[in-house]
Amino acid sequence: MNILHIDSSLSGDASITRELSAAILAELLRLYPAAQRSYRDLVQDDIPHLTGPIAAGFRPSSFSDFDAATLREHQRSAELVEEFLAADVLVIGAPMYNFSVPSQLKAWLDRIAQGGRTFRYTEQGPVGLCAGKQVIVASARGGFYAGTALERMDFQEDYLKAFFGFLGISDVRFVHAEGASRGAEVRSAQVSAALASIAAVVRPLPA
Repeated sequence: MNILHIDSSLSGDASITRELSAAILAELLRLYPAAQRSYRDLVQDDIPHLTGPIAAGFRPSSFSDFDAATLREHQRSAELVEEFLAADVLVIGAPMYNFSVPSQLKAWLDRIAQGGRTFRYTEQGPVGLCAGKQVIVASARGGFYAGTALERMDFQEDYLKAFFGFLGISDVRFVHAEGASRGAEVRSAQVSAALASIAAVVRPLPA
C-alpha cells in the first residue's frame, strides 16, 4: 500500500489538522505496517497557482512559448499527478479557511485534475479515472457548522467530496474537529473527540 500524506494548515505546531492527520497516518501504519508513505507539506513546499502557461502543460491551450521556469512547473505538474496516481490512500489535513479549503490545497488540487490522467470527458459526461482510492480528511473549523444554520456555508468538506468524486473516488472520509476558536476548553474537547474517532474512521480496506 502507498499512502500520500498532505498537510495544508498555516498554523504550524498549533495546527489541529496537522495533529489529526499525523494520528490518522499512525493508525494506518498500525493497520498496514509495510505501507509506503510519502509526505507533502503544501505550506513549506508551496505550489504556485495555475497560470495560463502553467496550465498549458496538461490542458489544451494557445500558449506555446515557455520559459525555463514554466517548463519546471510543467514537470512539477507531472510529478504531482504521478505521486497522486501512485497512492492507494490519501491523508489530507484540510482546515476551513473562509468557508473553504486553504489556497495552498486548492493549488494542489488544480494540478492533479488532469484530463486523460485523472478524469476524461465522454459523450455521457465526465468520468473519473481514480476509482478504488480512499481519501481520509482531517477537517477543522473555528466555529460550528454541522447541523447548524451555518451548514449552508460549508464549502470545505462538500467541495472535497465533490472534487474527489469527479475523479472517481467515492470513499472520502472525515475526522472532524469544530469550534476551534470557541476557547481552550471547547477546542481541547473537540480535538480529543476527533482523535478518539480515528480508529472507527480508519477501517481496513477491503481485501
